[in-house]
Amino acid sequence: MADISVLHHQEGVRLDPDRVVALYAELGEVGAEAVMCRSIEELAVQLAALQKAARAADAGALVEAAGRLGRLAEQIGMVSLARVAGDVAKAALGGDAAGMAATLARLVRIGDRSLTAVWDMQDMSL
Repeated sequence: MADISVLHHQEGVRLDPDRVVALYAELGEVGAEAVMCRSIEELAVQLAALQKAARAADAGALVEAAGRLGRLAEQIGMVSLARVAGDVAKAALGGDAAGMAATLARLVRIGDRSLTAVWDMQDMSL
């Protein structure tokens, strides 16, 4: 009998700390933290919306949610997450079901790691 291998994906994430510092400089500590918290909550909502749209095979809703997620990610310096959200939208617009499923799975992995990285960054003194 053949052995079954389990692959574990380790997605690298790229954050733009300069964007976070700029937010703090523009809005002050209280304002920047409020924006970061709202954005992170909305990112989680958009990730769930993307997954729901994918299960329903609703390309329009998927593209819309990916666009919102990408804009939010850019706003708070989540470079990798924004880029992959764009890839999901492109695959969905192109009718590439396999590509969309693969990039969506990657987006979820990067989303999880990005959210953790931002929280860790907030714990550091800016």
